[in-house]
Amino acid sequence: MEFFRIHRTIPFMRHALVLNIISLVTFVAAVFFILTRGFHLSIEFTGGTVMEVNYAQTAQLENVRGVVSKLGYTDFQVQNFGTSHDVMIRLPLQEGQTSATQSETVMAALKAADSGVELRRVEFVGPQVGQELLHNGLMALLVVVIGIMVYLGFRFEWKFAVAGVIANLHDVVIILGFFAFFQWEFSLSVLAGVLAVLGYSVNESVVIMDRIRENFRKYRKADVQEVINSAITQTISRTIITHGSTQMMVLAMLFFGGPTLHYFAMALTIGIWFGIYSSVFVAAALAMWMGVKREDLVKPVKKEGEEGEAA
Repeated sequence: MEFFRIHRTIPFMRHALVLNIISLVTFVAAVFFILTRGFHLSIEFTGGTVMEVNYAQTAQLENVRGVVSKLGYTDFQVQNFGTSHDVMIRLPLQEGQTSATQSETVMAALKAADSGVELRRVEFVGPQVGQELLHNGLMALLVVVIGIMVYLGFRFEWKFAVAGVIANLHDVVIILGFFAFFQWEFSLSVLAGVLAVLGYSVNESVVIMDRIRENFRKYRKADVQEVINSAITQTISRTIITHGSTQMMVLAMLFFGGPTLHYFAMALTIGIWFGIYSSVFVAAALAMWMGVKREDLVKPVKKEGEEGEAA
């Protein structure tokens, strides 16, 4: 399916060096901010108080957030839990307060705003649980990266596998760099968004790599740069349809999903745009510079006479 067809090949690889230098600078800056500023981890990683309250009618989450914010909390989460009447509130621990005193203070403020609210559960989430979640999340990220590299190695060729993994890690590090620089809250939902971007980005890389392999078969006299340029040009329409429709859905979550989905959608938005960029200018360019050629992707077909002579 194509909205339009470009009849003239766009020379993407002509500017690959300049764009990859920009990409390298961005990558180094992201690593610098990650190491120097760190992440603003949510209470899922640092520990805190979890409250579950119930309302007689549908809970107005914005009103609940307003009540909690007036108590001086800035880093907290309010979301529906189970039904529209149940609300889960996550609060960071404050010096000189216990989970019991926090829950009593919050419940007093909530009851002042709505007498029909009831406290169902209070729990303390320790930082040890948070460290375990962080460790498991990083292990999941490592397993995904290894799986992508093995898949690309079997599907195409080791040069494409290395180029694809570097491009995907490029996307992940830049997303993390944004969160470190702006000190956006890094939660489990953001980590899920990063893992989703990995799969999304590798899909774009596979489409371009597959078209490069087809063009190697189709254009036998064209050089490597021409083959890569034609492959990227031929997939532009598909890229616009796929990423455009996905971005519309993500923007809907970003603007209308509320605070719970805001940073998850932000991670996906950054990943979508940098995923397109890395698949075109990072993965394809790295494969070209590593010397990918027709023989790596298209196995020569032996003629019957040659098989008989070999026998």
